[in-house]
Amino acid sequence: MILDTCSKVAVCVAQTGETYACATDESLLRGMLRLGRKGIPAGCVNGGCGVCKVRIVEGRVHALGPVSRAHVSADEECTGMTLACRVAPACAVTLEVAGRLSRPFSRGPAAAASPQSTQMNQRGDERWV
Repeated sequence: MILDTCSKVAVCVAQTGETYACATDESLLRGMLRLGRKGIPAGCVNGGCGVCKVRIVEGRVHALGPVSRAHVSADEECTGMTLACRVAPACAVTLEVAGRLSRPFSRGPAAAASPQSTQMNQRGDERWV
């Protein structure tokens, strides 16, 4: 049995209206992957590739690590742009997907992923069951 002690907040994808729960110590990208959408580019998941670019429209996020200036300039960051793999929500968030990440979301809302479709292993990594 896995005990989840971290608080979760709602994250809304502005383009589709889809909402997912994301822990305050979990990257926006990791939570987004649970939506069950095919084609969400996860890339390197540590800020080096830039494929998970988003713009925070409402709410606040906190950094899980540095965001590469090669992918998000200081000017872009001032407008709310960041990498979904490098930030976690501090409260409820509305975000807009950008760049290559926007393609899987251009087809409207996806069928919801089953809450039992994934579970965490002992390292904290999700696996399909």
